[in-house]
Amino acid sequence: MSTAYSLTDLILRALQLLALAAGAFALFHAARQRADAFTAVDKLSKPIWVGILAVAVLVVFLFDVVQLFGLVAVVAIGVYLVDVRPRVDEIQRGPRW
Repeated sequence: MSTAYSLTDLILRALQLLALAAGAFALFHAARQRADAFTAVDKLSKPIWVGILAVAVLVVFLFDVVQLFGLVAVVAIGVYLVDVRPRVDEIQRGPRW
């Protein structure tokens, strides 16, 4: 029975480390972008996203990712990585032709 708990614990820690790495990457990415790129793609401003991601990284560090606060933090990180980041990158690259 203790093997099942240790396996579950290992999986949860791996998920938490993955969420921390994704959050740190998202925070680093957001901090390095131009502020006008966020508003150009009709997203929240750069300071708001940096604040959201900083709080999300802190929450993931303090709580398990399966707890309510951890899940909300992971969703915020996911929204940035899947929705905001590609559009901000695209607007800064300019036209491809």
